[in-house]
Amino acid sequence: MPNLKDQLAAQVAKTRQIKPEFMLEVDKLIVAARETGVGAQAIAIGQPAPEFNLQDAHNHPVALNSLVRSGAVVLVFYRGSWCPYCNLQIHALQSRIQEIQDLGAQLVAISPQKPDNSLSQIERDKLEFTVLSDQDCDVAMQYGVAWDVPSLFLDHMRKDRGLDLVEINQGNGSRLPIPAIFIVDRSGRVIWRSIDVDYRSRAEPEDVINALQNSR
Repeated sequence: MPNLKDQLAAQVAKTRQIKPEFMLEVDKLIVAARETGVGAQAIAIGQPAPEFNLQDAHNHPVALNSLVRSGAVVLVFYRGSWCPYCNLQIHALQSRIQEIQDLGAQLVAISPQKPDNSLSQIERDKLEFTVLSDQDCDVAMQYGVAWDVPSLFLDHMRKDRGLDLVEINQGNGSRLPIPAIFIVDRSGRVIWRSIDVDYRSRAEPEDVINALQNSR
């Protein structure tokens, strides 16, 4: 099975073939975002992870301080189920979920999308990780990984994919999280992170597993 990097590269190549002008504009936008420091203020390794209390896929409140009582937490900020790159990442992590759990950790995915609108009841019952809804990206903002969505993306979603962020996120149509992973230990501190404003690039599950192993 191809690793996540290769799967993401294939998705990028596919989109470049279909929408070459769009992808060139994305390239320029990502360069500009990096130059202006988008994501540079993200919570650093060694800092306390901001507390949160968010609804899960069953509309139950979930707090970070409760999660860390049982061990390390792998927090994955992703844009939503409509994002093919996010889906590749989530599926890759899901395929290694047992190894993550064997290391005493749990995987928690956070998105502005409402889980109960994007998943069927059967899918919600089969989840092997927790999915939380951060509709207004307030938690992403606290972690320093919220990004005001450029019009290029909004236009592409609306015109090319028939997607409306306001409808998807039930209100928030202007902000998305930067794809990021934070590993939070029992004390509530960040012990590892991966942040990239380029949504087409993600950390490998192997990197997460190695970080968990090294923290033991």
